[in-house]
Amino acid sequence: MRFIRTVATIAALSMGTTGALAQSKVMIGEPSWPGAKIMANLIGQIISKRLGGEVGYAPGANAVIFAAMDGGRGDIDVHPDVWLPNQASFTDEYVDQKKTVALSEGSYEGRSGFCTPSYMANEHNIKSVFDLGTPDAQKLYDGDGDGKGEIWVGASGWASTNVHKVKVRDYGIETFLEPTTEDETVFYARLKDAISDKKGVVFYCYKPHYVHALYDVTMIEEPEHDPSQYTIIQPDQDADWYNKSQITSGDQVKTVRVAHSKSLEKRNPAAASFLAKIDMDSDALSELTYKVVVQGQEIDAVVSEWIDANGTTVDGWLGLN
Repeated sequence: MRFIRTVATIAALSMGTTGALAQSKVMIGEPSWPGAKIMANLIGQIISKRLGGEVGYAPGANAVIFAAMDGGRGDIDVHPDVWLPNQASFTDEYVDQKKTVALSEGSYEGRSGFCTPSYMANEHNIKSVFDLGTPDAQKLYDGDGDGKGEIWVGASGWASTNVHKVKVRDYGIETFLEPTTEDETVFYARLKDAISDKKGVVFYCYKPHYVHALYDVTMIEEPEHDPSQYTIIQPDQDADWYNKSQITSGDQVKTVRVAHSKSLEKRNPAAASFLAKIDMDSDALSELTYKVVVQGQEIDAVVSEWIDANGTTVDGWLGLN
């Protein structure tokens, strides 16, 4: 009898340990950009409220988060917003080679390029980047009255700013529109005034971003991405980067996924299954970003409201429909 009880006790302890491991706390990485913070909170609320799990958040850069997921110790288990091919060096190493990290099956689409208010697209037929390289565009986008139009290509120091400086040159826009690189907050104040006065303004933009919820803007068409027509060299690679770069096609459409440590498949299989299925709608994320960044609402409340209003979508991520 003592032997039987001992075996039963060991079995019970073993089952209890397995159950504890199955509900291991999920640590969610939190990169700095707003969309990533919102996605991190979304993932955290679903795991805690719908799966009954415990979550924590760990701010960190991409390299730190991927290295922690690779370790599999639970320091960081999730990267909520992996942009590909931008972060392909990490997925090549940890997903394809080491196979310690997995990517969600679902994804949302990320795009970058130039935007203009929709009234400019509709009333002045500004639809293509080649519509910007004309004398008409020069007049339409002359905000300071110096006889030449302006096009905001981003803030100084952004890698994307260098990309769009090259685009403005190689699309033939630079003859008519001067590229500007003022700080984002300064530009967005000017954008607000320009749209209020229904004036011409054209600028670097990406999606998802709150500007698409804040204003009615149109992304300007570019030629489909062609790697042979897209060479960008950054200043830290070559001092003569500008002259050695050449871009005459649009940016590659980005695929944005959620990554998780494969160790979760044993430590918290329910969370791992959910993370494998999650995706997101780009417009929905732009709207959430608008509420948080522009309206100043609390992330927790905004995300909770979205989850309540999108139960069918969340159920799909959880495999319930």
